[in-house]
Amino acid sequence: MGIKHLLLLKKPDAFQLGATDPDDPKVEKMIGQLNMGNLSKIPKPMHLVLAQLAFGNSDMAFQGNRLFQGNFYGVSIYDISHPASATLLTSMVCPGGQGDVSVYKNLLFMSVEMPNGRLDCGTEGFPPEPPPPAGDEKDKEKGKKRRIPAAQKDRFRGVRIFDISDIKNPKQVAAVQTCRGSHTHTLVVDPNDKDNVYIYVSGTSFVRQTEELPGCSGETPDKDPNTALFRIDIIKVQVAAPQDAKVVSSPRIFIDARTGALNGLNNGGTHGKKGIEKPADTNQCHDITVYSAIGLAAGACSGNGLLLDIKDPVHPKRVDAVNDPNYSYWHSASFSNDGSKVVFTDEWGGGLGARCRQNDPNKWGADAIFRLQDNKLNFASYYKLPAAQGDSENCVAHNGSLIPVPGRDIEVQAWYQGGVSIVDFTDPAQPFEIAYFDRGPIDPNMLVLGGDWSAYWYNGYIYGSEIARGLDVFELTPSKFLTRNEIDAAKTVRVPELNVQNQQKIEWPAQLVVAKAYLDQLSRSQALPADQIATLEKAIQNAENSHMSKSKLGKLKNMAPSLEKSAATAKSPADATRLHALADILKHPSA
Repeated sequence: MGIKHLLLLKKPDAFQLGATDPDDPKVEKMIGQLNMGNLSKIPKPMHLVLAQLAFGNSDMAFQGNRLFQGNFYGVSIYDISHPASATLLTSMVCPGGQGDVSVYKNLLFMSVEMPNGRLDCGTEGFPPEPPPPAGDEKDKEKGKKRRIPAAQKDRFRGVRIFDISDIKNPKQVAAVQTCRGSHTHTLVVDPNDKDNVYIYVSGTSFVRQTEELPGCSGETPDKDPNTALFRIDIIKVQVAAPQDAKVVSSPRIFIDARTGALNGLNNGGTHGKKGIEKPADTNQCHDITVYSAIGLAAGACSGNGLLLDIKDPVHPKRVDAVNDPNYSYWHSASFSNDGSKVVFTDEWGGGLGARCRQNDPNKWGADAIFRLQDNKLNFASYYKLPAAQGDSENCVAHNGSLIPVPGRDIEVQAWYQGGVSIVDFTDPAQPFEIAYFDRGPIDPNMLVLGGDWSAYWYNGYIYGSEIARGLDVFELTPSKFLTRNEIDAAKTVRVPELNVQNQQKIEWPAQLVVAKAYLDQLSRSQALPADQIATLEKAIQNAENSHMSKSKLGKLKNMAPSLEKSAATAKSPADATRLHALADILKHPSA
């Protein structure tokens, strides 16, 4: 509904497991490389899901006419000059998971967290760990720490940096090691510093041994105040000398400002396999979205949603934090364009399970929408895709981006095998779906890892990173929820580069198609009388037909004051904003 599927580009052969049977030797070999421990208590079909993860498509970034699609096994680069007939430029094999990507000028950044990552991008990984002695297994049952893989001098976990000047032959120019690897990262551009960019690194996995990377400690804060837990890492990259990139700070964003305790935040208790769980300390962020134009970042940090002041990007400071017993794992975040709202997602089940079934609570694995005012987050509502999914469909809230429809807050969002859902959250207390795409399960009888990891709007089209199948390309279509004028107005916004977690302020040109989008919205909400809307529509059409003649533009300008007067008595803040914006365009419209 409201969306047209234009293209599926199948995943390159290099990024295929090549096995569909859990007993295939390839499955156990890959699981061994990933060091997933003792799987004897995990059902055999789940072994296949875990092995498939090593070849799953992940996040995306955009630059010009190129799309960069991360994969746990490397990265694919596509030419999207003609989105409906996009083509693969090159695939670069470089395992290590999860392949989160960002791009800036001639540089490509990629996250590496899994223990099969090698400095040289090699595919051989490392020898699988021997099974633990029987006694160790008993200790494990008692809640002891997981076994960390043996130290390897060639292992890489952190952020890779590639020079993509030759787009078909990316060249690794730096590999910055971190103690927990990089599950995700966020590109941060300081408006006051054009020579450097910063990478906020979120590591969610185990802390490696000191023998493998000196200075790493996985101890609790009371045993080691220098623990690699309870922090993020920040890498500084000189754009002209990326080979010198290094970690320059490790902010303690979970600290209790009153006591100085590093473990100052907890999830407040949540739901687990056995019911309600006790509160647990938050020691990691899964993803951070920065919005430099307003000097803030929203951190989705496992047990909490955080608000950070990033005016000094090397030393972010926490200004607020929230938790929620309905949230299992705070996963990602998006700001509204005006910075008045934040949408957080909950990755209940880690993306590997069916979490959108008829009997799954709507508040679990959903979006939580917060109002943001005076640096405080205040809960408004939940949103979960409204169509129930089956037992064989891994489904939970995942990555999305804003669609630049003026006058509304609209987000396109991926839900794994739940597909793509487009939600209007202009009123944060009443979000609702306005479009969707759902192709159904990969296998109706067995859960096969797949579905949309990310769904992002970029320069007029929606792109979906489909974990198992490849790359999807979509286009919005008019419906009762979204008019042709609103879609065309969104298409007037063009950006040269897009890294979604480095959120940029959207600005619309003063074109008459944008004015027509506002008029459609004012008609929908009945904020103006029908005869006034008809008069405005006719005046705009006359101006367009006259090729923007001075006399017709003069008539438009004369209509602006009455719109501003109406704004003062508008029933909703959204309509007041639309009326002011419409008046501004009519005063000085551009071709």
